[in-house]
Amino acid sequence: MYAGRKPTQAFLRRYTGYVEQFDTLLDNLTVEEMLMYTAELKCPLSESLASKREKVASIIDQLALGGCRGVRIGNTLNRGISGGQCKRTNIGIALVTNPRVLFLDEPTSGLDSFTANEVMVVIKMLLKTGMTICATIHSPTPSCFKLFDCMMILLRGKVVYAGPNGLRAVQYFEATNPGVPCFGQPGVADNQAEWIVDLTTKAERAGHADDFAARYAASELRVANDAMLESDMAERQVSPQILKELQTRHATVTPFYWGVKTILKYRMWRDFRDPAYLGPRVLDKLAVALLLMTLYWHIGKSNFGPNAVNIGAALFMWTILPGFAAAAYTPTLVQERPLFYRERSDGLYMPLTYLVAKVLEEVIVALVQSLVMSCIVFFPLELSGSWVLFWLTYFITTVVGILLAYIIAALSPNMDVANGALPGFVVIQLFFVGLLIRPQDQPDYWHWYQYIDFLHYPWVAQMVNQFEHTQIYIFLNLEILEFYGLRGKNKWAFVGYEAIFVVVFFLLAWLALSFVRHQKR
Repeated sequence: MYAGRKPTQAFLRRYTGYVEQFDTLLDNLTVEEMLMYTAELKCPLSESLASKREKVASIIDQLALGGCRGVRIGNTLNRGISGGQCKRTNIGIALVTNPRVLFLDEPTSGLDSFTANEVMVVIKMLLKTGMTICATIHSPTPSCFKLFDCMMILLRGKVVYAGPNGLRAVQYFEATNPGVPCFGQPGVADNQAEWIVDLTTKAERAGHADDFAARYAASELRVANDAMLESDMAERQVSPQILKELQTRHATVTPFYWGVKTILKYRMWRDFRDPAYLGPRVLDKLAVALLLMTLYWHIGKSNFGPNAVNIGAALFMWTILPGFAAAAYTPTLVQERPLFYRERSDGLYMPLTYLVAKVLEEVIVALVQSLVMSCIVFFPLELSGSWVLFWLTYFITTVVGILLAYIIAALSPNMDVANGALPGFVVIQLFFVGLLIRPQDQPDYWHWYQYIDFLHYPWVAQMVNQFEHTQIYIFLNLEILEFYGLRGKNKWAFVGYEAIFVVVFFLLAWLALSFVRHQKR
């Protein structure tokens, strides 16, 4: 409930902030860029860029991040900012839109006592802005514990205490649990937080959680809390602005095109300068292209029968390369999953926005890579037919492979499953391409599969492109296209059929990203 009313999911995404236990940041952005990236996605378009920069500068000063504003966030392999700075940057992301309520899940997790106290002092200062702050914390230091005004303790989902923090809480537990060692006695922890945690944890392990909850439910403290809440709600006047916000139905502030533009602006150019990003997308394909070039050098010059089999094999390898190379694209979505879930839940963008931006980024790399590689293979091999078709089929199949990788990454709970599922699926496609077993020789109960095999169509287009104007007889006085049942096929039509897979796989990837969740916030 918020202001006595049930908030919509859109309200929670737009007007509340949530800081997760584990940091979800873009490691190749600086602290300032990370905050600006969030500001441009979550602040309305009517707000000027200068205003957003001022807001980010204010947050950096407020969270004492000035010393690392231009430092890359980094990761476990490439160190950047410290753990405390990462935590404060995550808090800054939540503060970009001045949320009504700030939720923090274990804000001191993984931090030393000094850094934990430093982070919590900063959070405490945010109360001066009128923001409501709710934090879950399991092992607070004495200094951190004293910063909280109110405290609620849950055991197995039931409230066993809600009220003032500190000595009042200790007195409540001493009064409602006769016989427990009193706080401050010899042998009893002199840390209030530690004493309360010890008492309630032991009670839960001993099976007394329901007893503690029943005592609170029947206590005068519970009655006083309910009365205070009812009085507060009766006297409080909800402003028209808050009522309007509570009725919002749009989870995002910025439109689709702005989201795509902003994601590309901050993430694409960083990725293009990152060898770890480009390497898996270029090097393995380049190596195979060079192998094809050197292994099949000038093979297209000889059109006698036996050599046609070699040409067909080269075209087969060229066709299936994008299928296996799709494995390079699965880690991106799996590894970015926590970030995607957080940004989507925070109302930065919708799944379609994210997918379009990611595909556009990959397509740009694939376009350049496919143009270079097609030249490396087509001309040294002296192949026949249209180079444009030779390149275009490879490019379209690469895009299909990217989308296939995204589908499998979105459906797979982890990288182990994705790494097994994608090559397994591609291997199945190989049997129905048309080379390993001719289409006309496939059993009737399997014949249908070639129509849904995304590698079958580019192979047919490549074969027709190469042999449509030649008469090469390879077996039993059969010309090669007749041997494979391809004579009379329209090569450009098969390019078009392959393009249909781009649309279908894009829709499947969008549905998977929209409705399959492997983690919950």
